[in-house]
Amino acid sequence: MPALAGHRSETRDALARRLCDEFASFHSDTVLRCVADVQARMAHLGLEVTPARVERMAREHLTGILKSEPPSGRAPAGLDG
Repeated sequence: MPALAGHRSETRDALARRLCDEFASFHSDTVLRCVADVQARMAHLGLEVTPARVERMAREHLTGILKSEPPSGRAPAGLDG
């Protein structure tokens, strides 16, 4: 049984809050969805789902998104590229 299964929402919310503080440029829903997606992918792949692993992978994903932004910044929502 995955480590996060029993306290899934509390643990996920705590991880998301920490990452929201670190990645203030993202909307909190985006960070929460990233944490949930990472947790689901790890479980799907049969990896041991621990809070530390989920937080590390979500942080890496969010960092990658930030680093891939164009120099002009993030495009406003609703614009088709």
